Amino acid sequence: MRPGSRRAERARQPDPRAGPRRRRGHPRGDQDACTLAPRAPARRRCLDAGDAPVRLMVIVHVVAPAEFGGLERVVQMLGRGLGGLGHDVHVLAVVVDGETADVFLAPLADGGVSTRTLAMPGRAYLRERAAVGEVLQELRPDVVHTHGYRPDVLDAGVARRLGFPVVTTVHGFTGGGWKNRLYEWWQSRAFRRFDAVVAVSRPLAERLERSGVSASRIHVVPNAWQPIVPALDRETARRALGLPPHSFVVGWVGRVSHEKGPDVLLDALVQLRDLPLLASVVGSGVMRVALRAQADHLGLNGRVRWHGAVPDAGRLLSAFDVCVLSSRTEGTPIVVFEAMAAGVPVVATCVGGIPDVVSAAEAALVPSEDPVALAAGIRAVYGDPAAARARALAARARLDRDFGVARWLDRYEAIYRLVSRHTSAPVPT
Repeated sequence: MRPGSRRAERARQPDPRAGPRRRRGHPRGDQDACTLAPRAPARRRCLDAGDAPVRLMVIVHVVAPAEFGGLERVVQMLGRGLGGLGHDVHVLAVVVDGETADVFLAPLADGGVSTRTLAMPGRAYLRERAAVGEVLQELRPDVVHTHGYRPDVLDAGVARRLGFPVVTTVHGFTGGGWKNRLYEWWQSRAFRRFDAVVAVSRPLAERLERSGVSASRIHVVPNAWQPIVPALDRETARRALGLPPHSFVVGWVGRVSHEKGPDVLLDALVQLRDLPLLASVVGSGVMRVALRAQADHLGLNGRVRWHGAVPDAGRLLSAFDVCVLSSRTEGTPIVVFEAMAAGVPVVATCVGGIPDVVSAAEAALVPSEDPVALAAGIRAVYGDPAAARARALAARARLDRDFGVARWLDRYEAIYRLVSRHTSAPVPT
């Protein structure tokens, strides 16, 4: 605008509807000129006699759910867990181009969590920001927690401008083509403006710091384990997937995309032609057509069952004799926890947070992008099932000991209180 113009003059005048602007750099961010309704009086959770009451918070999660995976499971666990502690939790699902979030939202609603869906055309960015802003002004949250690229880049900025603290959880980076790398560059720049950035593994935290996120705002909180639905027994799980009752089944569950390395699994299966095994691939994603073409080229289609995306796939892992993670990059994958809970031996690449979850005494860990090593790990499970079962039992014991949900919820609750300035206490480690 031109200096001295009427528009510039109006811009210099204080808006009588607005509260005092916050100082730049304040943890609550800059407040814009929106008139906000007064926040409802905080409820308090009463503890044992003699303890001070705990201020309960209004927490809004914003997520754009895709194929159901680890990110969506974490939001479900946070929503149900913190709601169970008495907090007022809302989950706002942004769905685009006619997609649905019903499978993702149903367990939240069943657990008493307030859920909303914002249906948007894929590129209606301004409309989405306006709709998210309306919801936030209505709910007046103590903290807004975004998950994933679209909410991190588009919607967190709306919360900041309205004066609400913003937190994100970084579940991992997909890598791959130039478009994904561009998206991740935008997202990495957005992370610098969050009040807190939660990394699910130490390698992710180190990458965030290298990208310019202040170390004081980074919190390492590995994922936790809590079953959302009961697991099925082996026989029932095999029937559900249409698998033969007596075959040796190599299971793979995840998003069918480059970073998860499903192509590496197929290359490993070529090394195992001498074994009477069957591979079960559960998941969907951008590589599904190319992956089937690769399997056909390698002569593997008769040995691979393609199941596509299966709701609550974690309850089916008991169908497998071995669960394989062939990832090129990872955060803290929920599927590892699901395999540990099912007592299924794990063969996984030693990337991201995986070695922080299972050691060589609890799983077969192999280098990434090495189909020969991956095949050797699978062959070891086939050839010595007793040793594989012993590792699986040790992994199950570690899951119960180290990855319970109560401590995990405590850490998120402490981060929320820190950014909303309800406490100055350090976040538990």
